This record gives sequence, structure tokens and C-alpha cells, in this order.
Amino acid sequence: MARRLGELESAIMDRMWSYRRPASVREVLEDLRREREIAYTTVMTVMDKLHTKGMLKRELVGKAYIYQAISSKEAYTADLMRESLARSGNQAATLVHFLERLTPEEASALEAALQVFPPKGRA
Repeated sequence: MARRLGELESAIMDRMWSYRRPASVREVLEDLRREREIAYTTVMTVMDKLHTKGMLKRELVGKAYIYQAISSKEAYTADLMRESLARSGNQAATLVHFLERLTPEEASALEAALQVFPPKGRA
């Protein structure tokens, strides 16, 4: 189950997803400090919690952990979308409302995605 992330969790995960490689708490801290004042221990605690939640994996290298995102931002977002749809009560109505709110760019992205991965039974 994908959980919605808090503001700092999102900021950290956005950086981890953008790196596309393992990173230390220190690297994330330095990146975050470009935008805000934040303590090393705060970043370390949040990254540990993201590890516990299954969002990050880690490996001990020397005296510090190196973290890496377990899945992509797109996969995480897709999980959130599926969970929202599952909770909607009326999936068909929810999808209709979703589709009628798509921008032209989003509609084009949906059409492109359906070309790559057509719905089951429509190949």
C-alpha cells in the first residue's frame, strides 16, 4: 500500500528519484539546504522512516548508510492512483470524472500509454 508522503518526505523522495542512484544522508542534506535550513539528524530520521515504510533501501558503507529509491516516482504515483480508484466506491463513475478533467496533454499521454499497454482483452 502506497502511503501519501508528508512535505519533507516528498522533498527527500523527489531528490532520491531525481538522482537515479544511491545517495547518502549528507548528499540529500546539502541538496535540501539550498532551499531551507534543516538539521542532519532531521534528514537522517526521515530517510530512516522512508526505509521502514519500504520507499528506500539502504546499505551500510563504512559508518554511514547509502540509500536508494526502491521504485520510480511514476510507479509510486500509479500505486496512489490505483488505491484512490479502489476506494472510490464506483470505479466507472470515478474514471469518467477523471477523464473529463484531463487536459489535452494528459489525454495525449493516456492515448500514448494505451498504445504501449492496451487494456487486457484488447490487444
